[in-house]
Amino acid sequence: MADTIPIQRILLLRPSALGDVCRTVPVLASLRAHWPEAAIHWVVQTTFCPAVEAHPALSGVIPFPREAFRGGWRRPRKWMDMRRWLSSLGRGQWDLAIDCQGLARTGLMLRASKAQIRVGDRAAREGAWMACNRRVRVPVGTHEVDRMLLLAQAAGSEPVADTALYVPADGAAWWAECRKALPDGPFTVLAVTSRWPSKAWPVSHWSDLAARIVKGGLAKWVALPGSRGESAAVAAAADVIRSRGIEVVDFSGRTDVGQLMALIEAAAFTVSNDSAALHMALGLGARCLGLYGPTDPAIVGPWNHAELAIRAPLNEGECPAYRDRRIGDSIMRRLGVDPVMERVEALAERWVR
Repeated sequence: MADTIPIQRILLLRPSALGDVCRTVPVLASLRAHWPEAAIHWVVQTTFCPAVEAHPALSGVIPFPREAFRGGWRRPRKWMDMRRWLSSLGRGQWDLAIDCQGLARTGLMLRASKAQIRVGDRAAREGAWMACNRRVRVPVGTHEVDRMLLLAQAAGSEPVADTALYVPADGAAWWAECRKALPDGPFTVLAVTSRWPSKAWPVSHWSDLAARIVKGGLAKWVALPGSRGESAAVAAAADVIRSRGIEVVDFSGRTDVGQLMALIEAAAFTVSNDSAALHMALGLGARCLGLYGPTDPAIVGPWNHAELAIRAPLNEGECPAYRDRRIGDSIMRRLGVDPVMERVEALAERWVR
């Protein structure tokens, strides 16, 4: 059907989470390569817009105000606001829409778009698959980036494996000014927090790693990013690292997404839990190392760069679910500082400028 319908307006649906937004960029690159004259718009959570708004392949972002609509099914006024927003989406005269997320809310968006071609994963959760008229079978165990490329291919484009991200101009301007007040010399970003306790490397391990990085001459100081909601956890980690005599700058709650991108791009390298900071670093030059435990880097790790991920050892037959809060940091604690530092040192010649 894509061969017979002229494609002039394309809607890309991937509002969240931030790391997943970063990993969806190959879909955008594929669509732009195949339809160079088309208008391509991306629905993305308002706070995450800076992650993609500067991409040269994108015509524009459509902010999704998720927080404003949260709990709308219990509050009639919010529900009406959501309905109006969905109606406005349907006035976009879309020829093609792709649901890259596959949840109920993006299924609603896909249906509301009124696009003639609606592509999605046939295994999409929460009934989202029902909004698609072109459903893609994705083999179990497929890497998330490869899944994105399968969706792009199903839409009619050739897959383009381009994961590059671009720092927005205001983020770059912020960094140029901010850098003047920061310590001299190269620095490393350590993304010590995670939404899920099961993905979080212990603070004591982070402290040991920071000390070894700085004392080994790979960086002069350490930057700790984090959201406003993670400020207490980051501050606690900063105190522990400072107790080792390491200079730390706590950026938690002080950066938006574009500014975080600028910070990561400027760093000598980034070490991160399985979180958005890692996927952002990959898109900004791949000077990074991801620390994994319950999640499998073969599926959600650095794409085509196995050397940029290191995983805690699992027991035979162990298949942990990262959403299981009973796990705590028990799996991540198995990943010692020695193997992580050995990997950092092995990659340092590539990273350190």
